[in-house]
Amino acid sequence: VQLQASGGGLVQTGGSLRLSCAASGYGFSNYHMGWFRQAPGKEREFVAAIHRSDGSTHYADSVKGRFTISRSNTKNTAYLVMSSLKLEDTAVYYCGLCRRDGADGEYEYDYWGQGTQVTVSS
Repeated sequence: VQLQASGGGLVQTGGSLRLSCAASGYGFSNYHMGWFRQAPGKEREFVAAIHRSDGSTHYADSVKGRFTISRSNTKNTAYLVMSSLKLEDTAVYYCGLCRRDGADGEYEYDYWGQGTQVTVSS
């Protein structure tokens, strides 16, 4: 499976963005899906995850209530809608696929997209 993340950009504080993660190849619906982010000088951190089929979701406390993860298995695509963006949300955002529901450790992910830059400015 190959993943392609897109949708990043420059946005002002309080604004919104929608990231997409398109999968090619076989098996997208067999995997749970997650979003991570990495800010300059920091480690990659968990943002959100979604079950492969039942729609259940998990969020980091820092984004709960502001970000929404979703997926369409018919379109082989996952999304991350980010609202009320803050300066500290600035990072490269990565999507990944894993076999454990709610996995929040990057070592648990088998496939990664290339990342998309999100920059929040004041």
